[in-house]
Amino acid sequence: MFSTRSHSWAEVGLARQLSRATVKRARIETILLVPFAVGVLLAYAHRRQLFPGLGTEVQVVTVVALLGIGWGLARAVGRVLGPSLFKRMDTATAGTVGFLIRLITMVVALMVALRIAGLRPRELAVGGAFTAVVLGLAAQQTLGNLFAGTVLLSARPFRVGDRVRLQGGGLAGTVEGVVSSLGLLYTVLERGEEEVMVPNSVVLNVAIVPLREPDAVDLRARLRPGVTPSDIQSLLDERVHTPVREPPRILLEELDDEEVVVRIQATPANAADGPHLATEVLEAVARETRRGDGDGADGNGAAARTNDDPNPDGDEDAAAKSGDADATHRDDAAKLGAAAGAVSGGGRDG
Repeated sequence: MFSTRSHSWAEVGLARQLSRATVKRARIETILLVPFAVGVLLAYAHRRQLFPGLGTEVQVVTVVALLGIGWGLARAVGRVLGPSLFKRMDTATAGTVGFLIRLITMVVALMVALRIAGLRPRELAVGGAFTAVVLGLAAQQTLGNLFAGTVLLSARPFRVGDRVRLQGGGLAGTVEGVVSSLGLLYTVLERGEEEVMVPNSVVLNVAIVPLREPDAVDLRARLRPGVTPSDIQSLLDERVHTPVREPPRILLEELDDEEVVVRIQATPANAADGPHLATEVLEAVARETRRGDGDGADGNGAAARTNDDPNPDGDEDAAAKSGDADATHRDDAAKLGAAAGAVSGGGRDG
C-alpha cells in the first residue's frame, strides 16, 4: 500500500491535525486577523484625533490588542503550515518546528507591538502599581505555561507522536494518550476521538511514563461478492474480545468488479496479546466464510471453494459424467468385439 508521511501521522491517531476543515478555518482566521491588525495600527496612528487626551490608555490598549492578534496569528499560522510540515518531516520534528513557528510569531508580535506603540519594557514595568499587579496576576498562569512549554521543548521528555502516561501532580490520577501537539500553553493528548489538553506547567510537574506502542495486527483480505466492509466490521466487534487500544478498523484499499479488498487493523492493549488478537481476527473472517458457503465444511475448504471454485459440486458431476462415458466406451467395445467374432466365424464356416 502506498504510504506518505501524512499517512503515518494519521496512523498514530493525529489525522485531525491534517483535516482540510482545520486548515481552511485557520486560513480564514489569518485573513480576518491581518486587516484587524491594520485597523488597530491606523487607529493608533490617528489617536490624537480619535481619542484626544487618552495617550497612555490608547498605548496600553494597542499593545494588548496587538498581542491578542499576534497570539491568534501564531496559532493560525501554525495550523496552516502544519500539513506541509507533516508531509515533509517525521511527526516529532514537525511538532517541534510547529511549536517554534508559533513561538517566533508571538515574539515578533510582542516586539512589533512595543515598537509601534512607543512603549519600552522599562516603562511597562514601572507603570501604575494597580495595572502592574492586575496584569501580573492575570498573566501568571499564561507566562508559566509559556515558559514550561519552552522547557519541555528543550528537555524533550517526549516527542509528538509518542504515547505517554502522565500521573501525579495536579492530575488527580493518570492521563494516557498520544502526544498530538506541543502548544504554547497546552500539550494535547489524543485518546481515540477525544482530545485532552493538559497545561504545560502541569506536564512539567508530573511523572511522564513513555509507553511502547504494541505492534498492530495488519491483515489484507479480499472479500467475496456480497460481503461488505460493514459486515466485517460488525463481525469483528462481535468476535474480538482481546482488549484493544481502539476498535478494529476496516480500510478500503481496492475495488475490482464485485470484489472488495480491505485492510483490517487492530492494536492490542498489551503487546503480549498480539498473537491472540491475530487468532481472533482470523477466526472471525473464517467463520464469515463458512457461513457464506454452507454448513459442514471446514474453514479452509470453504475459503478455497469460495476463492477458486465457484461450483463445489462440479468435481462430483465431472466424475459421474466421466464414469458414464467409460461405461459407454466399454459397451461399444463389447459390441464391436462380438461383431468381429461373428464375421470371423462366418469366414471359417465358408
